[in-house]
Amino acid sequence: MKMLANKILTFIIVVMLFCESAVGTRTKLFSANNVQDAASAFAPSPGDDGICATMVATQGYACEEHTVTTQDGYILSMQRIPAGKSGGLSGKRVPVLLQHGLLMDGITWLLLPPGQSLAFLLADNGYEVWIGNTRGTKYSLGHTSLSPDDPAYWEWSWDELVAYDLPATFEYVRDQTRQKIHYIGHSLGTLVALAAISKDLQLKNLRSAVLLSPIAYADQMSSPLARAVAENFIAEALYNADLRQFNLKRKAAVKVLKAVCQKPGVDCTHWLTAFTGKNCCLNSSIVDVLLDHEPQSTSTKNLVHMSQMIRDGTVAMFDYKDENMQHYGQPNPPVYSMTSIPDELPLFLSYGGADALSDIKDVKLLLKSLKNHDGDKLVLQYLDDYAHLDFVMGETAKQDVYDPLMAFLRLQ
Repeated sequence: MKMLANKILTFIIVVMLFCESAVGTRTKLFSANNVQDAASAFAPSPGDDGICATMVATQGYACEEHTVTTQDGYILSMQRIPAGKSGGLSGKRVPVLLQHGLLMDGITWLLLPPGQSLAFLLADNGYEVWIGNTRGTKYSLGHTSLSPDDPAYWEWSWDELVAYDLPATFEYVRDQTRQKIHYIGHSLGTLVALAAISKDLQLKNLRSAVLLSPIAYADQMSSPLARAVAENFIAEALYNADLRQFNLKRKAAVKVLKAVCQKPGVDCTHWLTAFTGKNCCLNSSIVDVLLDHEPQSTSTKNLVHMSQMIRDGTVAMFDYKDENMQHYGQPNPPVYSMTSIPDELPLFLSYGGADALSDIKDVKLLLKSLKNHDGDKLVLQYLDDYAHLDFVMGETAKQDVYDPLMAFLRLQ
């Protein structure tokens, strides 16, 4: 017990050191009354440090920066890779939308070399690739009236990603391509998709859904770090202390961590284990690449919502406790019913036995909800030694996950 208490205390101290409140040192962003003007103002230019310039064009692929504005005013960055390295006509290509997980951004799909990164592999295999970036991440900090310095900017949880971010990105890609979309999500990217599909929000735009490390039910989550946050109400404490932005990426801390990771005999893949489970297939050098770009900010309210899921064992909207009647007109938050997912929707689920965030027990609960799914529309893949990050950063993911994934897409 004493050891556990010390771990929790250490984590609280680390969080307090690394978190920034919404009133911070970030440069104040432009505000605009006109949504279209605001979108133009935030659109990355070819010469900046956007994802296209830094991560895609450097590998020899064409890339376009796009922005889409949600109904509640957030201006999201998207990247389009229209073709593979060898080129080819983009008009005949089926669109695929990639959506990252918690504390990450679209660079998730570009961290590995072109022959291993899913975004490049899809482009080289004939797909038109679109990469999403959720609100609050580095390239999606825009808003039509709010600055990230404003506490109100961070007043959201994954409910808003379901209600606003996902519909905006789906509809934008559909408008641009005039085709239905293959969706591929990892971690939080699977949760928002499952929730949206359960509400029939985006089925008209969806061709199929691929869920890597799927998260719906979370009360069996075995991650020591995630459980400590939830069971000790750490996110709630931060929120009540008026810390609205959760930011682990402070330059001084990252610099120190990178220096430690480069020392002989130090394998920094191990420090990820307490959060993600023991990843089988990460090259130790990938941690240095990861720290160049991640982790990204999220809202503290989002972490509160995730903590509620772990404690309560439900897939439900944010629990406002005594204010639920005011928000929902009922004493308990509405549930996202996983049994409402259409049986005929093509699904590909890939999960790992070592994953501490998408725990196998929670995945089995999800699969139980899908027990009536059409047999030829549900493909399940179980990898005994895979943990959470192996699905997007593992050296073996290409042959283990992406090749079967693309075989699935070709059948839809």
